[in-house]
Amino acid sequence: MTPESTRVLVVEDNSFDQQLLKEYLSSRGYQTEFANDGTEALPKLEADPLRYDAVLTDRIMPNMNGLELLAHIKENPRLRTIPVILQTASARRDEMVEGIRAGAYYYLTKPYDVEMLLTVVETAVRDSYDYRHLKERLERGLRCLTLIREASFWIQTVEEARDLGMVLANACPDPMSTVIGLTEILVNAVEHGNLGITYEEKSQLNAAGQWQSEIERRLSLPENATKRVDVEMKRENGYVRFTVRDEGCGFDWQRFIDIEPSRAFDNHGRGIVIARTMSFDSLEYRGCGNEVVAQVVVGS
Repeated sequence: MTPESTRVLVVEDNSFDQQLLKEYLSSRGYQTEFANDGTEALPKLEADPLRYDAVLTDRIMPNMNGLELLAHIKENPRLRTIPVILQTASARRDEMVEGIRAGAYYYLTKPYDVEMLLTVVETAVRDSYDYRHLKERLERGLRCLTLIREASFWIQTVEEARDLGMVLANACPDPMSTVIGLTEILVNAVEHGNLGITYEEKSQLNAAGQWQSEIERRLSLPENATKRVDVEMKRENGYVRFTVRDEGCGFDWQRFIDIEPSRAFDNHGRGIVIARTMSFDSLEYRGCGNEVVAQVVVGS
């Protein structure tokens, strides 16, 4: 996905800020459309959910504010995977926490720092592209997974993690929601678990555009040649349970169950929160963090 093919819906009632955002985003080639508040934005989104790659909305607006718009987006299965960037003039921690808990995993403050604005938009758009790519792969998946009662797998690479996530998500009632979180925990097990890429290292690699090459380099190292991630799927008692174990040293998983305001502007790190809130009915990390159990209710 190139910036020229990317469309951002900007929801902002201030005409001066609209013009600023148009200039900033256009400078990177993004296409922009505008709505003055949530009541104008929501019909645009509902009319064509695939039209927009990200929504950049002000928090405080007349008629329907940013949090109210966000709630409508998250309640709509056709819209809920569109990344929403919440912008506000206040950097108060309590307001940021409120927005994050409502599902705004991307945050901006006014006045605009141009580089921060473009970084956050780029991150949201990249995530949007990944979600759409997952959906395309998911639609080619096998619905017969609903017939499987128990199965085990092992993977070694990020590509295998994505392929397996796509297949296993078909065992659940809402594959699109499940595949996002399942792929996240599988990829995490490879990159952060077996390959030992730290949060800080990934931030630097993403910024330099070197994440993929570093993954390939570490996979080629002799000490990683036999490492694998074990994955189990079991269906019983009205739910599907996924258990994922890697061979890493674990991590401080408590830091990532919620997005702290201090990390709200980072170029990654939202996956576990999204998995917990969007993809699974329960998500539990065990021990040092190299084992995670995720459950989806499927009924009797």
